[in-house]
Amino acid sequence: MRLSLLFLLFLLISSPLCAETPPKPDSKARCEVCGMFVAPYPQWVSVVEMTDGRHFYFDGPKDMFIYYKNLAKYQPGASYDQVASLYVTEYYTASLTSATGVFFVEGSNVPGPMGMELVPVAGRKTAEIFLKDHKGVKLLLFNGHELLDAPAAP
Repeated sequence: MRLSLLFLLFLLISSPLCAETPPKPDSKARCEVCGMFVAPYPQWVSVVEMTDGRHFYFDGPKDMFIYYKNLAKYQPGASYDQVASLYVTEYYTASLTSATGVFFVEGSNVPGPMGMELVPVAGRKTAEIFLKDHKGVKLLLFNGHELLDAPAAP
């Protein structure tokens, strides 16, 4: 019995559901693209996590993807294999989640700290409702390498 409980505890600890998200930005953290302070906008924080444990913060997904697409410009000498994960703050839960786990609504009437923003929404149905309710233009997905138009719903 005790061994079973220890095994169950090990599974829970090692489960992706228990995976840690990056630390919150401190009050001095600035967006790596525009230089804006990030902490005053917790509902928009996005993060690039490097394999060496460094974290780069952004005031929204739009700037994070600009940084990622132009990694050599912002981090000379860095390569994409040194990027461990990209995180965004999901719109409805306001929690950091993997950028590969959400839809991005482009062109909505919900502004971010710098105006027009990609709005991360979990789940296709929820994203489609957000798109309609907030006059969005299209849904995008991040495949781990680039933002792409989301395929049509089955």
